[in-house]
Amino acid sequence: MNTIINNFKFRIILAFAGIYIIWGTTYLAITYGLKGFPPFILSGFRFLIAGILILTWLFSKGEKPNSLINWYKNFIPGLFILAAGVGLVAWGEQYVTSTEAAIIMATEPFWFIIMDRKNWKRYFSSPLVITGLLIGIGGLLLFVKDSLLNGSHSEHADLRVIAIGVLFVSSVIWVIGSLFSKNRASSHSIFMNVGQQLIVGGIVSLLVATTIGEWGTFNVSAVPTEAWSGLLYLIFFGSIAAYLSFIWLLSVRPPALVSTHTYVNPVVAVLAGWLIAGESISVTQSWGLIIILIGVLLTNSTTYTITKRTKVRWRPFIRIIKRLGDPYRHFTHS
Repeated sequence: MNTIINNFKFRIILAFAGIYIIWGTTYLAITYGLKGFPPFILSGFRFLIAGILILTWLFSKGEKPNSLINWYKNFIPGLFILAAGVGLVAWGEQYVTSTEAAIIMATEPFWFIIMDRKNWKRYFSSPLVITGLLIGIGGLLLFVKDSLLNGSHSEHADLRVIAIGVLFVSSVIWVIGSLFSKNRASSHSIFMNVGQQLIVGGIVSLLVATTIGEWGTFNVSAVPTEAWSGLLYLIFFGSIAAYLSFIWLLSVRPPALVSTHTYVNPVVAVLAGWLIAGESISVTQSWGLIIILIGVLLTNSTTYTITKRTKVRWRPFIRIIKRLGDPYRHFTHS
């Protein structure tokens, strides 16, 4: 029995490591992939191969798509979340660092609040949510302002401005696709939904690549090893391991706990960019990141509940803290 419990806990640790570390490093992996692949070809290969692998695995287990309507329900998230959302991130990272892209995309919870009309009453009746939203937007403006100032004299200054705007659009499109998926869920299994969405995202990304002429500039024989490494990382870790870890964690842990990846991913992206690629952010940008994360924490504060068991576990620590805060404790024991 203890072995089963220990194995379960170990799987949970691995799964959290997946959504914390892997998702936080995919921004850097995109940067490496772009060293040999145009952005939408990179996204197309990433999603299509991952989707084929997942569907092949499901077919081997006897699970198959059961209706065209479910393909349609997965087409919209595949189009908005993957092809447009992630595809535009790849395009934007041609002109901004992976660190900047990750921090801008960390604002997705704010767009969820603004665009999720069904829950406006619950969101905007909470002072913490409103405060968090205002704080987060302030931190975002601070970060973007400093990014624009730092890049104003760079070779691609105008394109940097456009790329930052594209990243904002990308985060909004991601939210639109996510809300559609939430409100019009397919009757397939979660894994089948993920596989179909990846297939759709891959095909649409490659169609976009064809439309804008990326194939004319792409030479597969000239792709360096680091770009292939970035693509493989995105396929097996970013699009399969991390996403499936996320789905599994939602089934065994509270959603509020799983959603903590929103706070961790940009921090991991900053560290990975600094340690591996030599990227850096200014002091002002660092403050912008901190303010954004505080805003995200506040906007999600209403989703956290403390169970009686947790209160009992923390009771001894609370007593210690209270004793440490008692200014007369030294005299009462003298």
